[in-house]
Amino acid sequence: MAFIKIQNVVINTSYVAAVKLDHQTSLGEESVSVLIATPKFPLLQLDTIAQNFYHYEWVEFTGSAATALQDYFTSFNNVIDLLPPYQESNVG
Repeated sequence: MAFIKIQNVVINTSYVAAVKLDHQTSLGEESVSVLIATPKFPLLQLDTIAQNFYHYEWVEFTGSAATALQDYFTSFNNVIDLLPPYQESNVG
């Protein structure tokens, strides 16, 4: 388990479900969005059959925070790139 701090937000990387790199806000700003999946603990075990066990929330970062996250999540120490750069444009 690792933690990353971006401005006033601390993220437990164990709960990061997905990251959108090279994204843009509705205003055209460059952004990085992180999907956080946190476990939900129902009060009654009988209610867990039909419920989703996780709460999902996208958190969007812009400016220097987006740049820092872009660097972190594209670092070869943190992420293994499965496709060479010339093949990434073909992925949909």
